[in-house]
Amino acid sequence: MVYVYAEGEVTEREYIDIVRDHGVPLVPGQKVDVRYMNLKADGDDRKPLPMVEMAIKKLREAEREAERSGLDKNDKRNGWRWPQVWVFFDRDDHPGIIRARKLAAEAGVYIAYSYPCFELWRLLHYQNYTSTFGRACHRANELLRGQPGFAQTYGRNLRTVSEERSKHVHADQILSKDSGGRSRYLTAKGYAKKINEGHGIDPNTWDPYTDVFEFVEKGLLVKDY
Repeated sequence: MVYVYAEGEVTEREYIDIVRDHGVPLVPGQKVDVRYMNLKADGDDRKPLPMVEMAIKKLREAEREAERSGLDKNDKRNGWRWPQVWVFFDRDDHPGIIRARKLAAEAGVYIAYSYPCFELWRLLHYQNYTSTFGRACHRANELLRGQPGFAQTYGRNLRTVSEERSKHVHADQILSKDSGGRSRYLTAKGYAKKINEGHGIDPNTWDPYTDVFEFVEKGLLVKDY
């Protein structure tokens, strides 16, 4: 069981559903049940620190239930069934990111973090990008919408797509192959790991950065899609 708190109302959830349903499992037979915990949240309840605080409470509750069910986190055979709680958030202009990450790490809650925003991870499925954004998520979205063939995933005859509509993730945006015949996931993961190198200790300065691939493999137990 994987519990997810997400800053975005649509994009992360749609992406996760596609990967969960179509991804190649790390180990055949291991399946993940995803529960979205803040679907009706708004305002401050979608900011990093409040989400982490809620996630910690949920993790403790889920762990107690797992123990009552006889699960053992350290069981070599069935330890993968132990519940996880993940929080997705972006850099944006949020305060308290360092504290949120520290609390999460101490409690055992996982973080999927993107600078400037989740759209960078989507963009890396199409191209490498190493320049800074300066928190300008609209720039990442603009680059994504300008990718060859991206608009057509919303309609065969479309030439452009609005920023609002582009928040919805379509399967062929991530499940298709790149120009070299490689899965877009492996391409995006390679680009992300490269741009993440060399950052300091302050996540407020990791421009650009995304570690969503960690969720794909650790949270969804998927190795490719």
